[in-house]
Amino acid sequence: MDPLISKISVEDLNKFFQQAFAHRAMEVPETVEVESGRAVVKMKIHPDMLRPGGFISGPAQMALADHAAYVAIFTQLGLVPMALTSSLSIDFLRPCQGESLIADARIAKRGRSLVVINVEMKGASSDKVSSQAVVTYALPKE
Repeated sequence: MDPLISKISVEDLNKFFQQAFAHRAMEVPETVEVESGRAVVKMKIHPDMLRPGGFISGPAQMALADHAAYVAIFTQLGLVPMALTSSLSIDFLRPCQGESLIADARIAKRGRSLVVINVEMKGASSDKVSSQAVVTYALPKE
């Protein structure tokens, strides 16, 4: 098997999240690209996610970083819904604007019980990274 091939497709991921989070008032972020250990996720920005001046809020960026990290785990392990966020650290590098936010998540280290994921985010219309996060997930015991 090709080491770059994801264990789950973009279509199956989007279907899972639509069903698992159907109760959410806001739209679930869309997975747009996957390969083993990597996921690119896009979130439409709603007015309540903006700070004065039209900047995408820190909590919105943190939420997408966490979601993208969760998806990246699925690319190597398949669906493991009980993987849980253990820690999330984020650095805001520059103000972020746009109608949508893109997160590129890559697994940095996978152990037996923890996975560390690096996530870079930017506005969809920008080439510059606006924030970067390190997210650690705890895996369920087998």
